[in-house]
Amino acid sequence: MRKILLHIGLWLVNRFQTEGGAQSISTAPSEQESNRVDIFQDTLKSGWFNAEKDELFKGFSISSEDTVLDVGCGDSPFLAFCAERGADLMFADIEEANVLATEAKLKNSNARSLRPIVSDANPLPLEDGVASKVIAMEVIEHVDDPKIFLSELVRVGKPGAQYLLTVPDPVAERLQEKGLAPDSYFAKPNHIRIIERDEFVAMAEQAGLIVERTESYGFYWSMWWIFFWVSKQDLGASPPHPLLASWTRTWEELLSVEGGEKVKGIMDSFMPKSQAIIARKPE
Repeated sequence: MRKILLHIGLWLVNRFQTEGGAQSISTAPSEQESNRVDIFQDTLKSGWFNAEKDELFKGFSISSEDTVLDVGCGDSPFLAFCAERGADLMFADIEEANVLATEAKLKNSNARSLRPIVSDANPLPLEDGVASKVIAMEVIEHVDDPKIFLSELVRVGKPGAQYLLTVPDPVAERLQEKGLAPDSYFAKPNHIRIIERDEFVAMAEQAGLIVERTESYGFYWSMWWIFFWVSKQDLGASPPHPLLASWTRTWEELLSVEGGEKVKGIMDSFMPKSQAIIARKPE
């Protein structure tokens, strides 16, 4: 399932790059776009890809001085943002094809250097204290031992390194668990655990990190997945199922009206798709 999420994330980043960044994207889809998934505004309003502040996610900025490590990079939808800012990039994934594809996509980017790594992160083939920014998005729910995984992330971070960690939110996951998602959704190599919100914070703190903030986002995607399973359509099908297209247009319309962002914030807290932690390794 992480591949599917990253496929969507990559599409969003491609929108960001080809349309000139956040400031040029309209909330209203054109007639040509009206029947396809087009929800980049929701992503921006959740705090992602803030070009003005150079923040990959709110509170997690990237500069040319950073060495960024993305563990479980998949299709690397977020490294393109880091590459644009001239950071050194290291990216690891258990699947060699993902690592090679990521390297190829970033080859001619502004990144100062690229370090591809094929690894299951147990352990990471890296020296201690090499990264100033560490990213692990939608990974912990897949690994056999989160404690070992997080200890490796902490080991390779520099003193003072900042961490961006995300996992699926338990509310949305339990909806999937009730029979909406296929059985494979909760079987290796997909999700093998549901992580409670307090548990997620405790995991980070027990690994030795200082949690700076927690965030939740993605109610739109929680509902989208429900509709996706019901529609029984392949991911990326064009045009999307009318149910998916209708939901997207409804949500975009909400975001375009006064009070829409307030509703989004409430629903993102109530039934988010993901929970995020911004944390820091002690100096």
